[in-house]
Amino acid sequence: MTEVAKSLGAKGLATLTGPAEGPKGSAAKFVTPGEAKAVQSRVGAKEGDLILFAADARAVVNKVLGGLRLLFRDKLNLADKDVMAFAWIVDFPMFAWNEEEKRWDAEHHPFTMPQLADLDKFDTDPGAILSDAYDMVCNGYELASGSIRIHRSDIQLKVFQLLGISGADIESKFGHMLEAFEYGAPPHGGMAPGIDRLVMLLADEPNIREVIAFPKNQNGRDVMADAPSAVEPKQLKELHIEIRE
Repeated sequence: MTEVAKSLGAKGLATLTGPAEGPKGSAAKFVTPGEAKAVQSRVGAKEGDLILFAADARAVVNKVLGGLRLLFRDKLNLADKDVMAFAWIVDFPMFAWNEEEKRWDAEHHPFTMPQLADLDKFDTDPGAILSDAYDMVCNGYELASGSIRIHRSDIQLKVFQLLGISGADIESKFGHMLEAFEYGAPPHGGMAPGIDRLVMLLADEPNIREVIAFPKNQNGRDVMADAPSAVEPKQLKELHIEIRE
């Protein structure tokens, strides 16, 4: 379990169990018996249950505990393989803080509509803004992803500014869009389904390559078409591409 946690970005993995003779596990020496009982009560653990801890940035913790959850699902056969379990994922965060570059990034893309109830948070708490994005999943696989798009120039401008795009770049790259919105673009949105993933689940195949007509191998090659392969210099010249080995 610790190795799986580390492979997902954790620095380690703390464990705690609550047998009758007192707490055990790597976290036991850091808690009193009373604190251990409080933790067990908080998570609903019974005697003999195993509690795992991850401590890091929220994104890392979510990834680590999510990966461990799937590990237990497979190891303990907790999921009924004959069930197609569908779910909608909504209320995605609009922005994510980029710690390395000290700026906000768009979680989905910068043209996703923020939820209207959160518009007043642009100047006070951008991390709390939720987007009008949505995913459909089945058995843990994303089958479709989509969003409502921004159709108001004032909101689109706020998003660009929060992402740190300069006024000159906004005008040169997106000025045509902002101007078009001024003429009354209707609300619009959609989603893109991954039919091949659904077929993979219906066919009970473990790998999506098994249901794709011309799949790429792990090296990114299409063995059916022998691609990628060498091209004539004339073709490269037509496309203004130069290859330097």
